[in-house]
Amino acid sequence: MAGKREKPEDIVLKLRQVEVLQGQGLSVGEAARQVGITQQSYYRWRRQYGGMSRDQLKRLKELEA
Repeated sequence: MAGKREKPEDIVLKLRQVEVLQGQGLSVGEAARQVGITQQSYYRWRRQYGGMSRDQLKRLKELEA
């Protein structure tokens, strides 16, 4: 079953939301569930888009083009 493919901008936003929820004392799994992603997706996305901001992501896409 195919899932929804997230845009890179949305991924960065969701990673930030999980970080905020973790700062409020939630575990990674609970925070990821509240954002609407799996814990596995969170770790995969964090490895790929780690510390990027939306501006850096936009710049990366321009360079790839």
